[in-house]
Amino acid sequence: MRTLLFDLDGTLTDPFVGIVTSVQYALEKLGRDVPPAEELAFVIGPPLTETYRQLLETEDEELILEAIRLYRERYTTVGLYENERYEGILELLEAAKARGDRLLVCTSKPWAYAEKIIAHFEMDGLFEKTYGAELDMTRGNKVELMAYLLEQEGLEASQCIMIGDRKHDIIAAKKNGVPSIGVLWGYGSEEEFAACGADRVVSSRQELAAHLAETLVS
Repeated sequence: MRTLLFDLDGTLTDPFVGIVTSVQYALEKLGRDVPPAEELAFVIGPPLTETYRQLLETEDEELILEAIRLYRERYTTVGLYENERYEGILELLEAAKARGDRLLVCTSKPWAYAEKIIAHFEMDGLFEKTYGAELDMTRGNKVELMAYLLEQEGLEASQCIMIGDRKHDIIAAKKNGVPSIGVLWGYGSEEEFAACGADRVVSSRQELAAHLAETLVS
């Protein structure tokens, strides 16, 4: 049986407003310059620790953790649902499930938040389980998270496919021996996927659905 590992942000849903506005909120609370929303698309995908290390230009872990605390102050009450499920995703998942594929979520977002989003967009009946970081950012690194997922589920890496929109998804897959598919409707690019060695790149949900229907491995 094949197992499909789906990233969440930028792959299943478009979280731009919720994430970016919450990032801006934390920066404002810290008294830092707040970049306009259009300059912050890069924050979707990486772990928050990486995001705030870059935005605050610091290695001060206490400052980074305070920024994350402030981010969550807004995100957990408002930003979580400032989000949209991509058109065609539900049908794609339903078709995969009907073929006998196992579906798991693999996201660097805390699983406690990811589960709420999956349920909100009526995808919880399609995914067996959601794997994500802990609230203390344990397994916030996607390489470690995927290794943990494979171990917990007893999966052979070669029988899985990681599907995501950023380099973190592809790098984690390669480090763990998992085939990967980069999707271009999220926040990555063909150049990003080429640089990190994605096994395949698709530009639309229709192309991904057709590919998954045609082959058991990417």
